[in-house]
Amino acid sequence: MTNYSKFVIKMLIAAVIISTSSVWVKTSQVDPSVSGFYRMFIGGSVLLAYCGFKRFDLWRSWQYFGWLFLSAAFFAIDLYFWHRSIFYVGPGLATLLGNFQVFMMALAGYLFFKEVIGWKFIFGLSVTILGLFLLVGINWSDLSEQYKIGVVFGLLTAIAYTGFMLSLRHVQASKNTLSAVANLGIMSLLCSVILFIQLKTDGHTIDIPSTQSLISLLILGIICQVIGWLLITNAMPNLPASIVGVLLLLQPGLSMLWDVLFFNRPTGLLDVIGLAMVLAGVYLATLKKKL
Repeated sequence: MTNYSKFVIKMLIAAVIISTSSVWVKTSQVDPSVSGFYRMFIGGSVLLAYCGFKRFDLWRSWQYFGWLFLSAAFFAIDLYFWHRSIFYVGPGLATLLGNFQVFMMALAGYLFFKEVIGWKFIFGLSVTILGLFLLVGINWSDLSEQYKIGVVFGLLTAIAYTGFMLSLRHVQASKNTLSAVANLGIMSLLCSVILFIQLKTDGHTIDIPSTQSLISLLILGIICQVIGWLLITNAMPNLPASIVGVLLLLQPGLSMLWDVLFFNRPTGLLDVIGLAMVLAGVYLATLKKKL
């Protein structure tokens, strides 16, 4: 097996693993912020333990720490909205909506980094919006208020995730950056602290009600947050961007599949067409000049 094939397999495994995270959020049977707290606390603790074992550096400067804290704050907001969107509209649609960060990242690149937006992006965005309309928009007036709130929360997830990616990108691009594992571990623990403060402010506890909840939270923190992201971190630099984009599109597609299989999400022909258009549109939008 070639190295290229190994990296492709790693990305495939990572996409499958991370696609299940919304399932574990729902089966954890705890408040959305509680599942977010445990995901980041467990994941961050394991990642920093790994850094300690490997003797990776964990400090640069207060300015560097500030950027990590900013990325943690954005990710905490991301989890706050995404986990609630899961409960309102289901794991599949919530994950699809969160993936609108592709377009927001491109817009940020255009506005702040003078990156060029080509026709593929415009066409891909148009296809995606039409596909999303097929998924949620046709009978919008007939949908419940909770469902509508879930859709809005999913789009707010995309905005927050964009902030997270931009701030983490700044950290990773620093001349004297820490390892990717260290950055992710520190960011995860900082994020857990922010979510813990939010929980206490809202009067929630971090009690785990059952063994099933504990198992779901452990899988969410260790398998999804640690193993999934480590696989992506290892494989992504070794594959063409277009291939990475295609492979990561498995995540929202599989999330929708798990929603149908495990939570009996009603699915008709328009839903299938809408999902296909969203995935195709996101892929087109991520293509560079090569086609």
